[in-house]
Amino acid sequence: MTEKAAAGGYRRVVLKLSGEALADGGGGGTFSPAVLRYLTGEIAAAVNNAGAQIAIVVGGGNIVRGELVEGEMGISRVTGDYMGMLATVINGLALHSALQGGGLDTRLQTAMNVEQAAAPYIRAKAVRHLEAGRVVIFSGGTGNPFFTTDTAAALRAAETGAEALLKATNVDGVYSSDPAKNRGASRYSSLTMDEAINKKLRVMDATALTLCRDRGLPVHVFRLQKQGALSAVIRGESEGTRIAA
Repeated sequence: MTEKAAAGGYRRVVLKLSGEALADGGGGGTFSPAVLRYLTGEIAAAVNNAGAQIAIVVGGGNIVRGELVEGEMGISRVTGDYMGMLATVINGLALHSALQGGGLDTRLQTAMNVEQAAAPYIRAKAVRHLEAGRVVIFSGGTGNPFFTTDTAAALRAAETGAEALLKATNVDGVYSSDPAKNRGASRYSSLTMDEAINKKLRVMDATALTLCRDRGLPVHVFRLQKQGALSAVIRGESEGTRIAA
């Protein structure tokens, strides 16, 4: 894949949402109805106004995190990761329902075998859904332990021919250090994949960034809570941090 210039906008993207993004952040529960409504509005605007084909990879950290299960409960990492992947299916169902309720034609696919709840991930079907203007949610991670949902997002983006991977966060880009802890942290408007990896900026795990670099797939990090930011990134406007392949 040849990297597409951000100035021209993107036709097809993969949006990476953390599981925590579905909660209200205030300890008020696993899902926040207000957040789900907000996400639905932002995604609908990107589809209807920016004309984008959008696939979404959702995490499961609002329900369970594999490494915490392993460390605190004595459950093996493999089992913990499968628990985390099942959590992403639960989040996928919640997001699917919200988007459908908001008038978006949506399909949920999963890398795990839970056919009563979601269709299995099949690349060709996912691409056809995107071409038909449907939003496609990918859950179940990669279907394998030891891989993060960041890596799953990079993998699905490469497989489906996405032109960019968009990572929604609670900050407005990538900083030199944690801006919540260091007021002097500086924000990068752009980086290369190698800079992000070598500086250990914790944008995504190294496996995900390496895959994006090797596939010529740019990554955009932006603030989810900023209304219109998703559409702005898709249109090619300067928003957040762009990590060039």
